[in-house]
Amino acid sequence: MGVGQPFPRRTSSSSPRHRSEEDEPLVIIVDDDASVRAALSELILSAGFRPVSFASIRQLLDAGLLDAPGCLILDVRMPGESGLHLQRHLADNGNPKPIIFLTGHGDIPMTVEAMKAGAVDFLTKPVRDQTLLDAINAGIAMDAERRAVAAISRLNVERLETLTQREREVLYEVARGRLNKQIAFDLGISEVTVKAHRSSVMHKMGAASVGELIRAFETLPAQMRQAGAR
Repeated sequence: MGVGQPFPRRTSSSSPRHRSEEDEPLVIIVDDDASVRAALSELILSAGFRPVSFASIRQLLDAGLLDAPGCLILDVRMPGESGLHLQRHLADNGNPKPIIFLTGHGDIPMTVEAMKAGAVDFLTKPVRDQTLLDAINAGIAMDAERRAVAAISRLNVERLETLTQREREVLYEVARGRLNKQIAFDLGISEVTVKAHRSSVMHKMGAASVGELIRAFETLPAQMRQAGAR
């Protein structure tokens, strides 16, 4: 396969090996060549990550690991479903898992298709160890950022559910940039009442300022933000 000498294992406290197994990112390899899977697994282990490998897309789907933190390394052409097919499957199911394509059969149209669909990289065999590890680090960082954003969104959804209907209305108006007196007029309540509701909203949403409140509102799913308009 042509991967080079393994890199030294990481020893810093930030290494994935210091995390709980549930949170530890997986580098999932799918390639029908056993020697490729073995070489990649050795390289990934040497860099301090946890590899898991499969000979086909079907084996991966049956394992139920696609929601685990981490990234995928996929061959493009394999018996059965291809790596590009899995990429489309994940996109159709709302799973933006980072994918690194590694193939000996790539061409420009295939590369363009993969990259337009959001692939981290499209690499050809043989590949330099450092090039692949850079892509893996980028994929894991992308996944960690996406999960952090999703966690904040879930927290703010939970907080939103503690608001009364009137507080939600005030939140939506504040997010629109409306002043207290404008909100009072629109909702048919006093400005003092608006201030009281806004204070309660900020407390329940964990916001120390109007700016923080608006940023929290913007992390909510689009359908929730749009619901406020109705």
